[in-house]
This record gives sequence, C-alpha cells and structure tokens, in this order.
Amino acid sequence: MSLVYLREIDSQTKFAIWRIEESDDDLLSKLQLDEREKAKLGSFNKGKRRLHWLATRVLLRTLLNTSRYIDCPSDANGKPYLANFPQKISLSHSFDYAAAMISTKGEVGIDMEIIKTKVERIQHKFLKPAELAFIAQDENRYEQLYACWCAKEAIYKLQGNAGVSFLNNMTIQPFDYQLQGILKLELHSDQHTHLYDVHYEKFNEYMLAYAVE
Repeated sequence: MSLVYLREIDSQTKFAIWRIEESDDDLLSKLQLDEREKAKLGSFNKGKRRLHWLATRVLLRTLLNTSRYIDCPSDANGKPYLANFPQKISLSHSFDYAAAMISTKGEVGIDMEIIKTKVERIQHKFLKPAELAFIAQDENRYEQLYACWCAKEAIYKLQGNAGVSFLNNMTIQPFDYQLQGILKLELHSDQHTHLYDVHYEKFNEYMLAYAVE
C-alpha cells in the first residue's frame, strides 16, 4: 500500500489517501487485532470489502504513527471511533483507495467516491429541486453532483446520527463548481440548523470531501 496523498489541515487535523496494492494477508500482517475484530474480519468474504476494512485500519496506524494496539470499534449508529486514543476519526474507501481522517479538535467526516455517470439516475434521492437547480449543465455536471454527494456523506459521518436524511435534513447552498473548493451545507434538526464548511476536491477520477467540527 502506498501513500498517495497526505494533508495536514492544521496542527490537530490531517487526512491521508492510500492506494491499495497489497493482498489481505499483507495488510493483516501490519495489524494487531483482538478477538472481536478477528470475528468481524472473518464475516467478510475475500474481496474488496475485506481489503477496504484492513486498509483503513493500516492507514489509521500510519496517521497515528504508533506501534500500539489501536482499538477501533463502532458505536450503535455504526460510527467508528478510537477507544484508546483521543483523536476523532472518519474512514472512507472506494475501489482501489482508502482514506482516513483524524483530529483532536472535534468530530470529522471524510468521503471519497469514484466519479460515474450513474449518479445522475439517483440525484433526486439526495438533492432537493432547489439544489439541483444550481448544478452545472456542462462537462462538470457529474463532478458537481459527486461533490454534493460526498459533502453530505462527510457530514453524515461527522454528526454520527443514523436517522439523518441526505434529502430532508441537509441543504447545500448554491456554489460554482471548481476542481477544488468549499461549499456550505446546512444540517437541519428539530432544534436548530448548523452550517458547515465542507472542502471538496477532485482526486484523479475520484471526488473527495471532508469537514471538521
């Protein structure tokens, strides 16, 4: 596995992307797993899902720069967390890549997706008509749709509530798409609306989005 991208956002927050090139046995040899984690890994068939799970854990070890055992369970909503380190984390993977983000500042969210034209078929499932109205009608259309999808996925991971809807609880303010930029996303709840700055950028044939609380 090779590090292809590392960004230190500030002294407390950073993320990295790795290209997965090893076998699952190679990745497994870099980890220390307890019985719960071994059982989790054993529930996956050989293939991408198993590689993704292993690769994100190896990447966490690299970002934390530690040889200690890393206890990384998931909470009741499926959000991964570190039980024996202070950092907040977020994990993502898509095809041949894995991504991880860590911070001692606050909750984080990161998402990475390969860009495909099929996103147009489901755009109405995650974007309101008012959001679709500002999507470009040119060659950047698919990239902008993925910037929106990844931004909502990143905030979904950051806030950690499984009941949040991309369509009903999140609204992206109009923005002009660039290869790298910041969009503003409103997260609506019964009590209040929280506004997030979500960074997005195109990475090869992928879209990446991330946010820090």
